Amino acid sequence: MASIFKAYDIRGIYGTQLTDDLAYRIGRALATFLACRRVVVGRDMRPHSTPLFDALARGLTEQGADVIDLGLCSTPMCYYANGKLGADAGVMITASHNPGEYNGFKMCRSAAIPISGATGIKDIEQIVQAESYAAPAATPGTVTTYDIVPEYVAHFKSFADQQRPVKVAIDYANGMGLYEGRVLEGILEIEPLFAELDGTFPNHEANPLHAETFEPLQACIRDGNYDFGIYFDGDADRAGFTDEKGNIVSNDMITALIARELLSREKGVIFYDLRSSWAVKEVIEEGGGTPKRSRVGHAFIKEQMREAEALFAGELSGHYYFRENYYAESAALAALFIANLIQHSGQPLSELVQPIQRYHASGEINSTVDDVEAVFTRLRAAFPEGNAFELDGLSVEFDDWWFNVRASNTEPLVRLNLEARTREMMEQQRDAILKLIRNAD
Repeated sequence: MASIFKAYDIRGIYGTQLTDDLAYRIGRALATFLACRRVVVGRDMRPHSTPLFDALARGLTEQGADVIDLGLCSTPMCYYANGKLGADAGVMITASHNPGEYNGFKMCRSAAIPISGATGIKDIEQIVQAESYAAPAATPGTVTTYDIVPEYVAHFKSFADQQRPVKVAIDYANGMGLYEGRVLEGILEIEPLFAELDGTFPNHEANPLHAETFEPLQACIRDGNYDFGIYFDGDADRAGFTDEKGNIVSNDMITALIARELLSREKGVIFYDLRSSWAVKEVIEEGGGTPKRSRVGHAFIKEQMREAEALFAGELSGHYYFRENYYAESAALAALFIANLIQHSGQPLSELVQPIQRYHASGEINSTVDDVEAVFTRLRAAFPEGNAFELDGLSVEFDDWWFNVRASNTEPLVRLNLEARTREMMEQQRDAILKLIRNAD
């Protein structure tokens, strides 16, 4: 069975892969690994999130750590609490967009610095497997409650700049967007969809990367008169958007628009996912900002942002990272900045997006391969004349097109993203690259 200790979090099916006993042992291991004394712990609405909290807290307090129980909150709220309360560590109990039978832990150090596979998750796994915990504390830690929601809401509401009502439809997907979205209440006019907490996700998967799950939101937008649509994933650290016509707006275009709005207030460094359109870099430069490419994955992006003291970063998966949330995600702030931009420009979202849809993208295309390294060897040999770099996988740029190929962390897959100045060129180069990847004749 594959390990539930993943590259970015701990995640598995509750009751079999992730049990209360394992949660207790993870609590002991986390406290052993970090020697932490104050740990904030939040949780989502899944029915097993509460017993997992009880078990995790038992392990943490046995090692002498004090637990600050945030109760129900979004993942961005948990990050905010970590930084705001000066905790040594934080844990969000959630399986994000996964189906209801899953659960897990997203963990971070102080100041919301993430713990990834390379920076602690594998160490914690080894401690659990070897049962090499530090000795239990002579005096166990305590559990206290703290409601971070009002402070988070007040903090991010302060970024609103609304001169007229902006009307939105929000698909909460029965998840923690109901908490994250409180930032928007009283500022935007909201038509809610699936606005009851339900960890079984009875209406649809809470994953805005899957276009079919947008259909209820799109239908609502097309039947009414809205400025745009918002769709939160299960733990509300990601958001997807539609324009006023119900068309899905790609997340790199949202990154460009948020960058434009931010740079109208303050100049600085903005990171963009290296799979993003060339247009994102161009928009950042046009706004007087300093664009920088980022690797894929929140742990890498947050580290790069801290090093550069960046204002913002956007990822193609719908994560939007802000300096104002300790370089962590805030889906609500992303939505507020889009609303602000619509206000300031006087243009609908479709018209704001249209001028920056300058190129033609393939979207991400997965290929199952027998030998991942052989794929990269073929690609390097095939394009010696391009501008190649290996920040994350292999990227090669030409005057009229570019591509990036990355390997999956967990499967024998490679992922292709490609963009060109014309659709014809995009399709031609896409097919040629896929032929090389799949070693087809």
